Amino acid sequence: MTDLASLDHIRALPCFHGSIEIEPLSGGLSNENWLVTDAAGRHVVRLGRDFPFHHVDRSREVMTARAAHEAGFAPRVEYAEPGIMVSAFLDAKTYAPADVRANAARIGQLIRDFHRTMPGHIEGPGFMFWVFHVIRDYARTLRSGGSRMVDQLPAWLDLSDQLEAIQSPLPIIFGHNDLLPANFLDDGHKLWLIDFEYAGFSTAMFDIAGAASNAEMSEHEAGILIEAALGIRPDAALTRSFHAMQCASLLRETLWSLVSELHLEAPGVDYQAYTAENLARLDAALDQYQTTYGKTSS
Repeated sequence: MTDLASLDHIRALPCFHGSIEIEPLSGGLSNENWLVTDAAGRHVVRLGRDFPFHHVDRSREVMTARAAHEAGFAPRVEYAEPGIMVSAFLDAKTYAPADVRANAARIGQLIRDFHRTMPGHIEGPGFMFWVFHVIRDYARTLRSGGSRMVDQLPAWLDLSDQLEAIQSPLPIIFGHNDLLPANFLDDGHKLWLIDFEYAGFSTAMFDIAGAASNAEMSEHEAGILIEAALGIRPDAALTRSFHAMQCASLLRETLWSLVSELHLEAPGVDYQAYTAENLARLDAALDQYQTTYGKTSS
């Protein structure tokens, strides 16, 4: 939990005007978010340090958030310093899974626009998010850290290799790579995106599969999402690639949670329960995948 010194630090930030009120914002598994009201309006303060074990670099996140605002996808970054980013508050609805499912076409179009537009706004050296590399590197962290599930790593890495081999070649785009429902905001006129700590160059499939999986979309809803995001109706190979990437997305989230068990403590977050939740979802997705396409080899 944020200590009083941190709250005093927020009060002393030079971007605020006059007296301020600070309220906690719910959500977030590894960062703290606060709503600050001052004479100029409302602002969101995001507290978070670098997490090398999760491949999170806050300076890169701030750059991406600024680029996303410039491109029309995100609120304006008003101030930043190491460990703190202040953004304009959007008077918008935070999506739940049902909202994502009900807006599959809009979400797909937003993903497509983000993927195509963002490369022109990203500054500095290029950086990638390739989920299969992330899985391999998280496994190294878990092995060296003595994770309680280290005995599962060989099977998970074998599964990851098989899911990677199934991927259809797609153009390189710039992805968000963390499309949880709560990272979509709707102001009644347009959709917005927030939280860019995992953004990077990738292919479109991880964002599409992640958005569908995180919202627990039906096959019909996912089909609408894929077509809107890619601009084409997927063939059999692309559809299989999507289902395989859904499994990869859930495997990555399971390993993310296990890494968090070793390195993070967030108020009110039970990482072991989150690991179990994602592992159960992975098992269900993998069972469905194997029912459709046959068992993966061991």
